[in-house]
Amino acid sequence: MDKPKMPEDSLDEREEYMNHRHREYFRNRLLNWRKNLLAQDRELRRSMRQEHLRQADLLDQGVHDAGRYQILESHLRIRCLLEEIDAALSRIAEGSYGYCLETGEEIGLKRLKILPTAKHSVEIQEQQEWRARSRRRQGE
Repeated sequence: MDKPKMPEDSLDEREEYMNHRHREYFRNRLLNWRKNLLAQDRELRRSMRQEHLRQADLLDQGVHDAGRYQILESHLRIRCLLEEIDAALSRIAEGSYGYCLETGEEIGLKRLKILPTAKHSVEIQEQQEWRARSRRRQGE
């Protein structure tokens, strides 16, 4: 039996940060997201199994291969998201969810509503992205 879903307005920012209600809200949200991704992944794998015929025409074969490539990319994207969700669920269980892994500061309810798998505060995430862009530019 599913637990009742918590309405978004129950995430009152005036309450103690990451209290039991907040953790349950995000836990349920992550579990629902995980369930939907697993269903999508099952459907992708099912379609891959059904499309194993080789096409005689080279153009048709190219279109078919491109479609398979997109399905594989989607499968990999879902697998990465599932890993992120599982990591977030682990952080909820251990009590570190909602706090930046680098600084220990609060990530914030607004950010977590947008990206429930967030591991870093906005500031730290921006710094990491800036460093990654700088490294790419230096490698060019």
